[in-house]
Amino acid sequence: MQILVIEDELLIQKSLKKLLEKKGASVDVSSTGKLAIDMLINNNYDRIICDLMLQDITGFDIIEESKKKYSIEEISSLFIIMTAYSSPQILEKAKSYGCKVLSKPFEDIQEAIEIFIKK
Repeated sequence: MQILVIEDELLIQKSLKKLLEKKGASVDVSSTGKLAIDMLINNNYDRIICDLMLQDITGFDIIEESKKKYSIEEISSLFIIMTAYSSPQILEKAKSYGCKVLSKPFEDIQEAIEIFIKK
């Protein structure tokens, strides 16, 4: 399974990469939205795990850019949004893309990893 993790907090990024690789996934990482967009346009991923609030742009901006490559159905199965700010507006917007939203910090990291790698 090819996974792209888009997360600007390096500790979280490295931890997710290590845990996902332990489960047999091949993991690419990006700390910025702009780099992540290049990566997802030029590579094929089975799952894109995306922090909502990045230094440069938001996870929703990345999803909008990914529409150049993917249909909304593909986006809903590809993207999982991570956020520390799950307001009703954010959850509503994520739902409009059909994306799953996980709140950070994760209540159970093993459960989060299982969600990330589930087909």
